[in-house]
Amino acid sequence: MEKKIALIAHDKKKDELVDFVKKHKDFFSQYELVGTGTTGTRIIQATDLNVVRYLSGPMGGDQQVGAEIANENILAVFFFRDPLSAMPHEPDVQALIRLSDVHKIPVATNSKTAELLIKGLKA
Repeated sequence: MEKKIALIAHDKKKDELVDFVKKHKDFFSQYELVGTGTTGTRIIQATDLNVVRYLSGPMGGDQQVGAEIANENILAVFFFRDPLSAMPHEPDVQALIRLSDVHKIPVATNSKTAELLIKGLKA
């Protein structure tokens, strides 16, 4: 089974992630995509890419992505985080990042690291 790419964004970063995926649609079209609720919907609407949608982050979507990471089904995570706003589900966010570190899954948290991650995955 082909590994998946996870797409997640905090509310204030959703537009940025959607624009990023649109810019790199050819890259993302080569992978099975998963995303949290609203983020996945927004990407589908903007790109016509197929994104398997999990729950929204605060409702458990971050944990669903974490389970995919733990089961070694994720190749990379593009998680555009808002570092300036408090998130009620911050422990879930930290758990997802910790799991990524444990399982050596690269995580891009902004557009600059995402550009580098794409270059690395193409190599």
